[in-house]
Amino acid sequence: MKWKLALSFIFSLITFAYSQQIDDETAIKKLLEKESATWRAKDVQGHASCWHIQPYSRILVSLPNGETIDVPPTAMQNQTPATMGNGGFAVNTNYKMSITKNNAWVSHDELSTDVEGKRTWSYEIRLLEKIKNQWKLVGQSLHIYKREN
Repeated sequence: MKWKLALSFIFSLITFAYSQQIDDETAIKKLLEKESATWRAKDVQGHASCWHIQPYSRILVSLPNGETIDVPPTAMQNQTPATMGNGGFAVNTNYKMSITKNNAWVSHDELSTDVEGKRTWSYEIRLLEKIKNQWKLVGQSLHIYKREN
């Protein structure tokens, strides 16, 4: 009888841990989609709410021509509509995540389409932390590898 109770407890614990992982993955995907959409919509407050800048935050962008841009992390919370995206939409695919307690890293592919229908392909690595029970971006590395002219 004790082994059945112990087995039931272990199964319940595993089920709870797995469901928590799924909940975190869903919340992270929603955050990344919100960050992308608010950037394109020039939603300054919405975009800033996706970020929590830390002393170690870093944002690196590499362009197809080999140029690298080191974006000041504070720019994510101090945007003006003029410095943000110009509409369009993006689709993220091929998510890979590592979630450990209140920290996560996520890699994904992004296909962005601007308002004129021109597409940009990138590989993205995002660093996140759970702040006050909400996932926030703390850093990212974007590698744009192809743009339509």
